[in-house]
Amino acid sequence: MKEINIGRVMTGLFTAAFLCCASAFVALADVGAAGVQATIQSCLVNSDKNSVTVQAESNADMGGTDGVLYLVELQPYQKNLDGRTDYAASSAPGNKVTFTFPLNRNTVQDRLYSKFVIAVWDGTKYIEISKPHYITNPEMVAANTQPFNDPLTKKGLNIQLNMLGDAFELGVKHVATNISFHQILGQGIDYQYDGKTYHFDKNAITSYDGTISALSGKGMTVTAIILNGWNDAEPNLIYPGTKKNANAFYYMFNPATQEGLDQTRAIAAFLAERYSGSNPNYGKISNWIIGNEINNQQWNHLGQRDINSYVQAYQDAFRIFYTAIKSTSANDRVYYSLDYNWNNEIDNKLKYGGRAIVDTFNSIANEQGQMDWGLSYHPYPCPMTEPEFWDDEKTGLITNDFNSPVINFKNLTTLTDYMAQDSLKSPTGHVRHIILTEQGFTATSQARGNVAQIQAAAYAYSYYMVDSNPYIDAYILSRQVDAPLEVRSGLSFGLWECSMDRGDDIVATRRRKIWQVFRDIDKKKYTLESTEFAKSIIGIEKWSDVVPNFRWRSLEK
Repeated sequence: MKEINIGRVMTGLFTAAFLCCASAFVALADVGAAGVQATIQSCLVNSDKNSVTVQAESNADMGGTDGVLYLVELQPYQKNLDGRTDYAASSAPGNKVTFTFPLNRNTVQDRLYSKFVIAVWDGTKYIEISKPHYITNPEMVAANTQPFNDPLTKKGLNIQLNMLGDAFELGVKHVATNISFHQILGQGIDYQYDGKTYHFDKNAITSYDGTISALSGKGMTVTAIILNGWNDAEPNLIYPGTKKNANAFYYMFNPATQEGLDQTRAIAAFLAERYSGSNPNYGKISNWIIGNEINNQQWNHLGQRDINSYVQAYQDAFRIFYTAIKSTSANDRVYYSLDYNWNNEIDNKLKYGGRAIVDTFNSIANEQGQMDWGLSYHPYPCPMTEPEFWDDEKTGLITNDFNSPVINFKNLTTLTDYMAQDSLKSPTGHVRHIILTEQGFTATSQARGNVAQIQAAAYAYSYYMVDSNPYIDAYILSRQVDAPLEVRSGLSFGLWECSMDRGDDIVATRRRKIWQVFRDIDKKKYTLESTEFAKSIIGIEKWSDVVPNFRWRSLEK
């Protein structure tokens, strides 16, 4: 530490040699009045993969300082420079400033996950003059640069692992699976990361290996949903100060302490490496969703927060996963998840509008380092207990503008129109990747009983909408087989009916109409024939009358 301090002092003396001692140091305490400000424009790993360059803009008024700009490294959980005297790099002042420093990859000083601020020294302490900024191209160091596994069609399904043969017959291209983040630490697998050894539960990991390898081994693109439940044995995985809540299913990840950061980063890196596709016995995850429906804290509990504080805490965690994943497999995709409440069910304490989440997340990323994040969306019918979505405007919750309380299949283009705005595009200028990862249509109605034909029609209509929308990459239907727990709540989403005398065990009994529609809907030869029945149910003559840019328009009679 002393050597670093001497380096800072000597840097200041040499750089400030042109200044009169009186003018340089008389007003050291008045740096705030000097109006020194800086903005970090970029923070990038260089092509050598061993160093980082920061480009910044600053004014040149250095009154009250030692005449040097310092770049100081912070951990994600650190909020200020109190007590700090070290720095990562320094520069003479100027309108355009460049800092270059070592990445220290795979050491205890690894900077890949760090954020950086520009500061000046007032003789006793650092004063920050920029907002923090993260490295934004972790993919530069990735060992796996294989292209993204992009299937021929968007057709996906939440499947039963013991019914893989049926899924294969159905031609499933996309599939999702949950990973219980809070159950990974344990015994049986030792993992070295940045100079530390972590211990993971071999039984849990082996189970994930079997599931993921079985799915990706069939050529399916696997989407993993990372969920952080409560585990009394692992308190560091929960954001500090969070209380166990009977209404919460999952909790906010913890990047806010040293212990939480270390464990979260190590688990994220382990999962990214294990499921990078390098070992067929483990399998390949291509899409990663961090948490579930984050606009509702029931699925990502932190405690009452205003939206800015909540989204900042979430993005701090998201960025850890993003960095771990992209630094392993450069072309994997990382998403956050929203339910269909776009401007609805908002208290700005525990529930937030999806639109506000998108805007806030993007705004923070613009300031702290933009990422190639994507959106996972859940456009269920409204209400979920009826399969028809084409009459959902009767609820008063569906409009065709950005202020719509709910966005679902009825007004799906409103979502993609919103995401196509220039202000929300990716760093490369493209509309961000959007996937639909949880939605389904019930085959039973409390008022009408069996509505399996309407369920099948709803799927046909919704799939055509997605298939004809260039901004949606995947549509993962829920689910292959009814779940008894859901059936008892009036939700029979399955392509198959299930046995209701086996408790909560999911046991398929009989196919529904939707099974055949699902199988054939992405096949040019059979698609229109398989969905002909649905037109009279929906009340249309042609699909192209209700599906914008209908993909199969040329085949319609």
